[in-house]
Amino acid sequence: MKNNKSTVSVRSGLNNDKQHGCVVSPITLSTTYNFFEFNKPRLYDYSRRKNPTRDIVQKTVADLEQGKNAIITSSGMSAIYLICIALLNSDDCLIAPYDCYGGTYRLLNALNSKKVCRVQFVNQNDTELMLKCLKQKDVKLVFIETPSNPMLRVVDIRYMCSLKERDDIVYVVDNTFMTPIFQNPLNLGADLVVHSCSKYLNGHSDVILGAVISKDIYLHEKLMWWSNALGITGGAFDSYQLLRGIRTLSIRVCQQQCNTKNIVDFLLKQPQIKSIYYPGLYSHVGYKIACQQQTGFGSIFSFELKGTEGVVSKFLKSLKLFTLAESFGGVESLIAHPETMTHAAMSKQSRDTAGINNMLLRVSVGLEDSVDLINDLDQALQSIS
Repeated sequence: MKNNKSTVSVRSGLNNDKQHGCVVSPITLSTTYNFFEFNKPRLYDYSRRKNPTRDIVQKTVADLEQGKNAIITSSGMSAIYLICIALLNSDDCLIAPYDCYGGTYRLLNALNSKKVCRVQFVNQNDTELMLKCLKQKDVKLVFIETPSNPMLRVVDIRYMCSLKERDDIVYVVDNTFMTPIFQNPLNLGADLVVHSCSKYLNGHSDVILGAVISKDIYLHEKLMWWSNALGITGGAFDSYQLLRGIRTLSIRVCQQQCNTKNIVDFLLKQPQIKSIYYPGLYSHVGYKIACQQQTGFGSIFSFELKGTEGVVSKFLKSLKLFTLAESFGGVESLIAHPETMTHAAMSKQSRDTAGINNMLLRVSVGLEDSVDLINDLDQALQSIS
C-alpha cells in the first residue's frame, strides 16, 4: 500500500524493535558488531558502512523522495562532495548554476581549482547556452538548484533533464528549499537528489547531516562504496534526531508556508521595500514553472531594502523576533545578509552576476505567529523610515 508523505514521515521505522516492542526505534550507538563465527559477518559489521538507526532514516528519506535508496552523509556539503568524487574524473565537466548557494559555489570552485573536475557556472535558464554546454563531450554531471539560494530563481527540471545529450550525463537536484513535501525531482527526470538535512528535514537547527537519494541501484551502490571509503556517513545519534524531526515535516512546512504568504503580502505594501523574490508571487518570472513542478512555494524569500548599507544595519538591529543567522528551515525565523554571510565566499564579480547586492536580505520563516512576525518587521521598517 502506498502511503501519503505525511504518513511516511510519521510512521517510518515504528514498531521495528523485536526485543522489547519499542514503538519508537531505539538508537544503535555501537560502532562495531560481532561476527557469527570466522568469516561469517552479520548484516552489520561496522557503523561507518552500515548502521541500524541510519538505515531507518535513509529509507524514510528515500520513500519521501520516491527514490530507490538514500545515503545519509555528515553534512549537505559532504553529500555534494560525495557525488563529485564518486562520479567525476579530472577530465570530466560539471555544469552548475551561477546563482547557487555560496557553500556549494565555494566547494565546486575549489574542486575546479584543484583539477578534481572541471566546473562551469552558467545561467541554467538560458536554454541556448545550456544546449551549447551539453554538447561538450566532457560534460558528465548537471547540478540544479531550484529555487536558487538566495534569489529564488526557478529552473524547469523536467525540461532541463529532457535536454540530456547522452545517457552518461547525471542530473542532480538540490531539493533543500522545497523538501520532498513540495517537490520530487526524481519524478521530473533527475537521477539524484541532495538535501542539507540540517534544514527543513530536521527542522530544529540542532543537527548537521546531508542526504543523497538515488533513482537507480547502480548509482546508489557506487555512491555507497565511496561514502564508506571516505568515512562521511552520518552518525547514529544525529540520524535519530533527524528521524525525530522528519516526524513533523509535513505539518511544519505547510504552516511555515502559510506564515510566509501573510508576511510577503504585508511586505508588498511597504514603501521601504524595493524588490521581493518569492516564486509564490504571480509577478515572479518562475511562477508558472513553479506551479507545474511544485505543490507549494515554501517559506524562504528574499527582499531588497531601499537606501544604503547603513539602512540594512539599522533594520537588522531593530528586529526582535527574527534572528540574524545563517541556515534556514528551523522552527525559528531567521534573517541573513547573503553578501556578508552565506555568499561571502563568492567573489564580488560572481555575486554581482548572480544579482546578490548589499541591500539583499534572505528570510527563513518559522512557526511563530505570523501576526507577531509581521509586527516585528513593521517596527523595524518604521525605524528606517
